[in-house]
Amino acid sequence: MPTDDIAVHYHLTPAEVEEIEAALGGVDPDEVQPTDPAFYERHWALYASLPQRLRLFIERFRRTEEATACFVHGFPVDADAVGPTPQHWRTADGRPTRAQEVFMAMCALALGEPFTWSTLQEGRMIQNIFPVQGDELRQSGHGSEALLEFHTEDGFHPGRADYLMLFGIRNHDAVPTILSSVRDVKLDAGTARVLSEPRFLIMPDDEHVRQLQTHHPDHPALERVLDMQQRPEPVPVLFGGDADPYLRIDRPFMRCVGEDPVAEQALDTLMEELERVQHSVVVEPGTLMVVDNYLAVHGRKPFRSRYDGTDRWLKRMIVSRDVRKSAMNRMPESRRVLA
Repeated sequence: MPTDDIAVHYHLTPAEVEEIEAALGGVDPDEVQPTDPAFYERHWALYASLPQRLRLFIERFRRTEEATACFVHGFPVDADAVGPTPQHWRTADGRPTRAQEVFMAMCALALGEPFTWSTLQEGRMIQNIFPVQGDELRQSGHGSEALLEFHTEDGFHPGRADYLMLFGIRNHDAVPTILSSVRDVKLDAGTARVLSEPRFLIMPDDEHVRQLQTHHPDHPALERVLDMQQRPEPVPVLFGGDADPYLRIDRPFMRCVGEDPVAEQALDTLMEELERVQHSVVVEPGTLMVVDNYLAVHGRKPFRSRYDGTDRWLKRMIVSRDVRKSAMNRMPESRRVLA
């Protein structure tokens, strides 16, 4: 498969698109939707309907960790059929983008176990990422004018995703996502050692708290996420093997344990390295990007939103290799909904 410095790429053939669309036709559109956790219990074997070559590509990416991200290009998106970019995630109607959502679900099931957070977008399994008026300067997928700084997706949580999936519905302005791999950074042994010690605190980002406080202040997950915000557990930033470590970081929502200038300097050094080795990638309409959330950090460059139905619009999913590792964080409604 084609590769670059940070990702491997797969281009669907017309015959493969036809094969996928035929499989989509076998999923009753009036049944439970891909935004609902029940969809993945009912259609857990849907990944088997992917073209074999694509299944093997996804399986290779998962098993070999040969790249920090992978891209699947060429699944059709009809700009007129999907309609304008919505104004807010609460009012987004998934029916016009159902084919794209089911395709995402198929690929997610090939990667592992799709799941979601009860704290985000009311627990939808597939979420919408686009600018929301009033959020321009926020560190979230609904911001636009501020740089979305490098972060591990949901880095504060021990049950965070192994993979982040983003699918392009609209991106007229070619707004770039930025990626950096922990494998590309150069750190001296002392800095790496400090980053590998539990000297850092990562708090939940604002969206995990704000959405519940605004829309569901009585939700049982709010108490849990507030506790993680107010009493975070010390963690290392680098973990795993010294020669090939994994990474968790979310600089805007981090601090060091106590007064620790050595840890602060190590963190600043790592951020400088991640910025030095960054790549800009454009998630175009019809492209699925999968980011290894243990190897990569990602962000987004600033852009000016118009709120006229033509703004950048992505679909988002998260996937675990083993959702059972987060059983203690399950919500009652589904094993795929965590707090």
